[in-house]
Amino acid sequence: MSRKAVFCTLLSIGALLAPLAYAATTGTSNVTLSASAVSLIQITDAAITLAPTSTDYDNDYVEATGAAGIDVSVKTNSNGGMVLMVRCADATPQIALADLMVRTGTAAGAGGSTMGSYTAITAANQNLWSTGAVQHTWLTVTTDVRVQNLINYNDGAGAGTTDYTNTLTYTVVSQ
Repeated sequence: MSRKAVFCTLLSIGALLAPLAYAATTGTSNVTLSASAVSLIQITDAAITLAPTSTDYDNDYVEATGAAGIDVSVKTNSNGGMVLMVRCADATPQIALADLMVRTGTAAGAGGSTMGSYTAITAANQNLWSTGAVQHTWLTVTTDVRVQNLINYNDGAGAGTTDYTNTLTYTVVSQ
């Protein structure tokens, strides 16, 4: 056989065997998600203004309830649920903390609780709403706000109004 024929034969055999060396194979791989408990919060209403009327002065309080209050959306993947807390940690609050009151009419989640009656705000976290179960979708918790003892808040000199502002801080904690 000539060298050319041997070379062509070897080349043909190599061409046939090459795809076998790179043949497709299958295998498996595991993907593991190491989920951690997390609770999320979105403040829907960043600010509200309470403008007392003469009736409010007669009643000695003004309030924003329901849709007029502060909406906070929460969700969690924690099997133990979560707690939504509120506080006013202003160093020098303009509205006396004893006069600034909050509550929620939002029903508690499974195994949770709510602050269902007006309670004076404090500088420390207070439990406003909770659930003892997973809350996968956003749930809106409404904070009703009341300011009492209105006559204690003076208007500035001249015509117009004087604004008194406190900042409420919300925190969610997974259980």
